[in-house]
Formats: sequence, structure tokens, C-alpha cells
Amino acid sequence: MKGSVLLTGILARPEMMDVFGLTGTPETLPGILTGGARAGIDRNNWPKLAPGQGSVAAMRVVPNAALNRYAAVMGLAPQDGILGLGSGTAEGEPQVPLAVAIARHVLAAPTDRPVEDIAARLPMIGVIAASELRGAASPLSGGSLVSLRSPGDVEDVARDEPHAGFFSLQVCQLRHSTHAGGMTPVLRREVLVSGDAVVLLPWDPVRDRVLLIEQFRVAPWLRHDPQPWLLEAVAGRVDAGETVEDAARREAREEANLTVTRLFPAIHHYPSPGALGEYLYQFVGITDLPDGVEGIHGLESEAEDIRGHLTTRAELTRMAMAGQLTSGPLTMIALWLELRHQAIRTELGFG
Repeated sequence: MKGSVLLTGILARPEMMDVFGLTGTPETLPGILTGGARAGIDRNNWPKLAPGQGSVAAMRVVPNAALNRYAAVMGLAPQDGILGLGSGTAEGEPQVPLAVAIARHVLAAPTDRPVEDIAARLPMIGVIAASELRGAASPLSGGSLVSLRSPGDVEDVARDEPHAGFFSLQVCQLRHSTHAGGMTPVLRREVLVSGDAVVLLPWDPVRDRVLLIEQFRVAPWLRHDPQPWLLEAVAGRVDAGETVEDAARREAREEANLTVTRLFPAIHHYPSPGALGEYLYQFVGITDLPDGVEGIHGLESEAEDIRGHLTTRAELTRMAMAGQLTSGPLTMIALWLELRHQAIRTELGFG
């Protein structure tokens, strides 16, 4: 982009201007912005400028390399000298903190990485950015046994991202404070970053049975496990801009064609915090599970091939205790339900 442009919408927000390292001159545009609720999250959901009463805040800036690269990734081009407009249809307020976090990720990608590759990863970049925001807002874990640390207890020396596909491989150089006092030497740590996910066990408290899903998993296959088709709970990534509860309900529809009427939070946790950048939000979902509900489901666009299995809650508990479930999240949530099922039934009014 040459010359000055007017930034509008979230691009004109101070937080975004800071990401780009820009300063500008405030101006206003006549009209209102519509359809920009997912601006900065999706590539093609920037707001429209509707003529009429009202005014829209804008900032006149001289584009720099950061803004140009971000605009290329987002598919943005000036419209009559205005940057930040498109044909979005998602009504509502834009999610500025998430858009800012995504912008930081986009600009942190190696400069030799093609724009097209970064653009193709935007959905997963959004998943990871949203997980970081949830992580920063997480309640403290460890109770009174673990003392609260300060940001200075970890020194971020350097980071690299040698691989960025569906998941990202982050190589970190860091130092952290020790229990005995002082700091460690610089450590190299590799983390597979995959963002947050939900796990949902559908339970019918009237019939007292659950629905499990079966699907092929490549990791057990690579381990030479003779049974790489695993029994699991419904699960999936939390998309950028959606709540974990909405993600759980969406996955129930996609993977099992079920409508969940109520969610009960189970044990949220890091499944493998030494190497896997993933946090699992686990739920028991109340639903109706009549005979014949199992079916074969999954998104064709993701080549999902998922078979449902009905079984009683008691049989699920037996399988977990007998070591017949190799999916850790399913085992954990099955045992949680064994402990909590009567309390849930009472809360639901079943006595």
C-alpha cells in the first residue's frame, strides 16, 4: 500500500495500532459499520460501511511493513482509501482481545513464511490465540500447596516455530527460578501447541446409559498398537470466538448427531503438560439416548469416520476399572461420572 490510508473498525483501535507499531491522526467517516463481529478472526468477515446517520471512528496512517503483511494475510485491500472493510455478515460486537492476539501471532510468524501458508492456518491460529487468552484468565491451580509465582520467575530467552501445520511446534529457550533459589541455565524445551479442546460424555440419566464413539487414531497406529480404533468421548477443538460450552454442544451434533440439554463440568486439565500445549475442558452432557441412536457420523470435510456405541454407565465404569479404555480423557470422565451420577440425578429432579 502506498500513501496514507484510513483504518477503521478494530484496525483503528489503540490495541491494534500498537500491534502494528503505528501512530495516526483521528478522523471520522459517515455511516455505521455492520457485520463485523468476526473481524480479525476470520479472513472474510470484515464489516461493511453502511451509509446513513452516525459516524465511524477512523485513523489515518502511513502503512508500514507490519500492516502490509497483516493485510496480505487477511486478504484486505483499501476500498476508496479505507482499510478494514469487507462483506462480513456476523452481527454483534467484534472480539477485540482475540483479534489483537491473532494479529500478534500473524506478525510473529517467520518473515520467510509465505503469506498463503499463514492465511491457510488462520483458523488454527485463532484456536491457539483464544486458548492463550483463556489460559491467562485461568484460576490458580495447586491450592495452598503451590505458591504464586511472578512473571519474572520465567525468562523467555528465545522462541522458534520450525513447523506450523494443523499443530505448531514451538521451540523455547528459557530459564526459570528453582525451588532452592536462583535460576536454571538456559533450557531448550519443545512443545506441540494444539490449543484448547472439549471432551463430552453424553449421558441419558433416565436410561442410565452413555454414548461412546469409535474412530481411528494415528498415534496408537504409529506406536504399533494392534487396536488403533479407540473408544472415546465426543471431543474437538474450541474454535476461535466460541465458548467452551458452545464447542461441546457443537461437537455433540457433529460427531454423534445429539442435542445436549445441559452440561455438567467435570475435570478440566492438561493431559501432558511436559510436552503438549493443550488444555481439555471436560463435560458430562445430558441428552436423550434411545435405541438406534448410535449411527455413523462426523464431518465429511474433515474425513471423520465416527461410529457410535451405546452402553450402560455401569458397564463403562467396569471397562474403565478393568483397563479396557485406552483413552485417558474418557477414563477420567467415566470415573468422575461414577462418583457424581447420583448428585447429578438429584439436581435434575430424578431422585
